[in-house]
Amino acid sequence: MFAAARAQQKDVHSPVPFNRSYDDDNTEYGRSQGLVAKEGAGDNAAPLSITEISALLKRTVEDRFGFVRLRGELSGVKRAASGHLYCALKDDKAVIDGVMWRGGAQRLAFRPEDGIEVVATGKLTTYPGRSKYQIVIETMEIAGEGALLALLEKLRARLAAEGLFAPERKRALPFLPRTIGVVTSPTGAVIRDILHRLADRFPSRVLVWPVLVQGEGAAQQVANAVRGFSALQPGGPVPRPDLVIVARGGGSIEDLWSFNEEVVVRAVAECSIPVISAVGHETDTTLCDYAADRRAPTPTAAAEMAVPVRGELQNQLDEMGLRMRRSALRPVTLGRERLEARVQRLPRPDAILALKAQALDDLTDRLRRGLKDKAGQKRERLGVVAARLSLPLLQRQVIQAGKDLAGSGLDPRLLTRRWAQDRDRLAPFARVLPQLDPRRPLQRGYALVKNREGQALTSRAKAGAEAHLVLEFHDGELQVAVGDEAPVTAPAPTAPEAARRPARSKSTESRQGDLF
Repeated sequence: MFAAARAQQKDVHSPVPFNRSYDDDNTEYGRSQGLVAKEGAGDNAAPLSITEISALLKRTVEDRFGFVRLRGELSGVKRAASGHLYCALKDDKAVIDGVMWRGGAQRLAFRPEDGIEVVATGKLTTYPGRSKYQIVIETMEIAGEGALLALLEKLRARLAAEGLFAPERKRALPFLPRTIGVVTSPTGAVIRDILHRLADRFPSRVLVWPVLVQGEGAAQQVANAVRGFSALQPGGPVPRPDLVIVARGGGSIEDLWSFNEEVVVRAVAECSIPVISAVGHETDTTLCDYAADRRAPTPTAAAEMAVPVRGELQNQLDEMGLRMRRSALRPVTLGRERLEARVQRLPRPDAILALKAQALDDLTDRLRRGLKDKAGQKRERLGVVAARLSLPLLQRQVIQAGKDLAGSGLDPRLLTRRWAQDRDRLAPFARVLPQLDPRRPLQRGYALVKNREGQALTSRAKAGAEAHLVLEFHDGELQVAVGDEAPVTAPAPTAPEAARRPARSKSTESRQGDLF
């Protein structure tokens, strides 16, 4: 092989076959080994440089193994800062290094990890820097559904150990969300089923975030959509959903693999809005279902979980209203029943008044008979007295009384003298009595000060404590106000009245006090 490569390089055909053999003494066939390498006549095996032989090996391997598919278990998976993926493929007896450039690594549908059995497609090449051969991987797929399930279980165990699937992290769904965000494909039957079910049960506002649900980039789009809904602020131009539904129709495990990606699971677990996962059919299970707050067997079931039935709510409200009215009227009904029961136990009014009416009739009869008997008795007594009150008998008694009075020796002058003495003793008091009348000075211009109750006020302090005063003159009363209010004054006397008044001396005026 080397001779052929060398001949191709120099385009020279050797006259003898390129074949060397070594004996036990490590000597080349036909020539002894010397100290300094020399080229003999006709020698077609000129020494090659390491770079030349590495290039020849690289070209030969790439020409021979330009397209290969290898199945093996990943080992030593490492992603460099440049984005290139380095790994090794191995089975139970051999191992081969592999490299996947950044463009192909970004298009991978899964995250390579150690222990995953894959089928890698690419070409074999050599790495001169380490004298190794390796495979440059163009595509990498999981080797069979069993390996895919093993990868899924491994990822599930790792995320569960972080607590992303813990039951205590699950949040209750809102009873009646006003806005519902849906992450799904806008062209599939899923969104139509969800909208139709929501319209039947309870019409709500729906925000659809269109994403790819399978294929390259689907997982990143779903994760971005969930994070986008979570980042919306209340009161912003786009209403913040009260509930998020991540939905997709049924399919194989490969079709649903985007919802098993770690980026989607973490986005759902970190979402600040309650999330319903409705991926696949009832028998399909993804890691997104474990991270969501509620799993729905189908997208239609997710819509049923999201909102209640409006008709049932209306019936419940009507029933509660009826129960409330019954509860409010029940005390009235019970009170009416109890009142009617007590009324039935009460005696009839005519029965209550019958005894009193009978007693009244009895008393009326007794009164009538008593008055009649009393009148008869008085009539009899009057007849007896009238018989004794005859005029001749009275005249006779008067004459006899006069005779008895004349014979008693009483002189009427004795009584007359006694009356005269008493009159003379009371005469001085009768003259003084008019002078003691408190209203007698009113005729001379004085006034009597009283309060509203008619009590006389004898001092200035008592008069100042009253808000209103009543001044009584000989010809009537006058009400005045005390304090800041303007007093009611009498009109000034006319000139003739002032002329008729007698002049007072200065001594009299000085002795007269101020009544106010």
